[in-house]
Amino acid sequence: MLLVTALKALPVCRARSGSSLFSCRRYCKVPLQQQLSPCLSERLRVFESLWEQRGPQGGRAEGEELRVRLPDGRTVRGTAGVTTPLLIAQKSRVKGAVVSTVNGELWELGRPLEANCDLHLLGFDSTEARQVVWRSGACVLGGVLEMHFGAAVGRGGSTEVGLYSDYRLENSSLSLAEVEEKVRKMASLKLPFSSLELSMEELKELFKDNQLRLRLLEEEMTGPTATVYRCGDSLHVCKGPLVPHTGFLRVFKMLKFSAVKIEEEGEEEEEEGESGVRRALAVCFPGEKEQEEWEKEREEARRRDHRRIGKQQDLFFFNEVSPGSCFFLPKGAHIFNTLTDFIKSEYRRRGFSEVMTPSLYSTALWERSGHWEHYSDNMFLVQCHPHTYALKPMNCPAHCVMFEQRVRSWRELPLRWADFGALHRNELSGALTGLTRVRRFCQDDAHIFCAPEQLEEEMTSCLQFVRSVYRVFGFSFRCLLSTRPTPCLGEQGLWDSAEQQLEQSLQQFGEPWELNPGDGAFYGPKIDILIRDAIGRQHQCATIQLDFQLPIRFNLQYVGADGEMYRPVMVHRAVLGSLERMIAILAENFGGKWPFWLSPAQLMVIPVGGSTEDYARQVVQSFREAGFMADLDADTGTTLNKKIRAAQLAQYNYMLVVGEKERESGAVSVRTRGGAQLGRRDLGEVLASLKELRESRSNQEEF
Repeated sequence: MLLVTALKALPVCRARSGSSLFSCRRYCKVPLQQQLSPCLSERLRVFESLWEQRGPQGGRAEGEELRVRLPDGRTVRGTAGVTTPLLIAQKSRVKGAVVSTVNGELWELGRPLEANCDLHLLGFDSTEARQVVWRSGACVLGGVLEMHFGAAVGRGGSTEVGLYSDYRLENSSLSLAEVEEKVRKMASLKLPFSSLELSMEELKELFKDNQLRLRLLEEEMTGPTATVYRCGDSLHVCKGPLVPHTGFLRVFKMLKFSAVKIEEEGEEEEEEGESGVRRALAVCFPGEKEQEEWEKEREEARRRDHRRIGKQQDLFFFNEVSPGSCFFLPKGAHIFNTLTDFIKSEYRRRGFSEVMTPSLYSTALWERSGHWEHYSDNMFLVQCHPHTYALKPMNCPAHCVMFEQRVRSWRELPLRWADFGALHRNELSGALTGLTRVRRFCQDDAHIFCAPEQLEEEMTSCLQFVRSVYRVFGFSFRCLLSTRPTPCLGEQGLWDSAEQQLEQSLQQFGEPWELNPGDGAFYGPKIDILIRDAIGRQHQCATIQLDFQLPIRFNLQYVGADGEMYRPVMVHRAVLGSLERMIAILAENFGGKWPFWLSPAQLMVIPVGGSTEDYARQVVQSFREAGFMADLDADTGTTLNKKIRAAQLAQYNYMLVVGEKERESGAVSVRTRGGAQLGRRDLGEVLASLKELRESRSNQEEF
């Protein structure tokens, strides 16, 4: 009979300093229905051998008294190496915690505290905790697919909308209901999660029977080790943190199975899963209350879906004649151009100059920049015998070519070049999702070439730029400082200096920020900005990245004040990011109720009676000449109330009703989208007030 480990007690043991082995548990054996396969038995044997070799030992702070500060100001006493956030949550009667932060760092509930600290207990309503729950659920799902159905399990983890596990299962199909039942049973056993840090060699030994997982590890490992979690008799490679045990996952709901397109042995597979790899998608929750709240959020997200709004408001569409490339209709183009004009106006105030670069480049440029080696699979190639060209997926190499066209002086720096050129990336068709993932897009892309001593000031300026733009939209945001990954290019001293300058810029900036260790680009550290929309979802749009490598590859230099040659630092910077993606985010954030300055449907002029139609057309023309999006409803077969209601449903910001009295006095009667009646006003006054409202980029409705 198969024996799996289940939680019986949770005695805490001391973890070695720097080890990821946080606690050991006493296990009992619970019988299930089938035997472990020889491969899984051997894998478990190898893991247990490694576990024994690295058995927990006392840490340097073991037994010392510590003080833990809670958000409400209370201080709790504990013992280093013994007291855990879970124990504090239980003693403090805090319900619903699934993970914690210790001095701002995510910290598993079962991991003993090591020193005096600030402790925050996070529930499922926080983004971080939700990801912890879903990552944990992905391990349970992967274990069920592997142990109960004999699948080879590959990549698994969490997304913004749930959890997933990729698997390959020969000559068999799965039922959502059957998988869901098995997952629920496994979760109910309250199996503990325990972890080890393993090297690539140890991982190869552990997963030698699973080539799918090994290949993914070789592609994705950025450091010398990866974390392997044990849950029952199943093992999973996962970044963590996770919940203490599967009893925290009381509700599971399977969503669907889908095909996954992967590359097998260097050859790209066809669509519809001919690789044999499929993806199981699901969600899980600590309880039914959290599930109910999630279902409400899901319904609200469905109502706000930018694809539905785009169709209803006649903004854009997609067509198979150009997959993944958006066709912007007049109203959608108005939003696109208004956002572009907004950023350009900020450029003029902030010392940026706009440049224009080609779309098509010889492969020699991409080989020189290093993108050909790492990114050629995502490029669209154009054959023009005997040469091969590629549509640009980014602007940075072209800007380096511009910089090197002549000798540059220190007096010219910093150079701030902005480029709105169209970019093309060969995204997999299965990944295309409305405007959020496309193949053709534009960015508010800019590159700054500066002297090293100018870097901190430029970073501060970029951050202030981000804040001023996001305030217009009403977004709250937080920053992530992503530091040196492994492997990376460049000297350690250069990385240390750059990271220190970025940290200083963030400290001066004064907005919330967190350290994101090891997640920088291979060519330099970066600051990513996460915005939060009206329904609490997070989106990463703005980014500020340092690049030491392109200036080296292109041998970029400038003449310093002393006449010597120096190498500039290159900063990659975007605020909105992809304009297509930002339009999708804004459509969902506002629920299709665009603020007046950005709205594609600003004014609907409604004549009352046929004799006022000519005056109504004059009103429309006056507003159009002033640059407003104004339309006329001259349907004589519809009542005034129905016209007003139709304009409100179409999300026109204002309805301007004109009858005989308005015609005679040169006025309009103003109503808002929300139903407020602002009364009869002089046409010139309304025109001037709306110009002011548009220029202020205010979200208010009344004026």
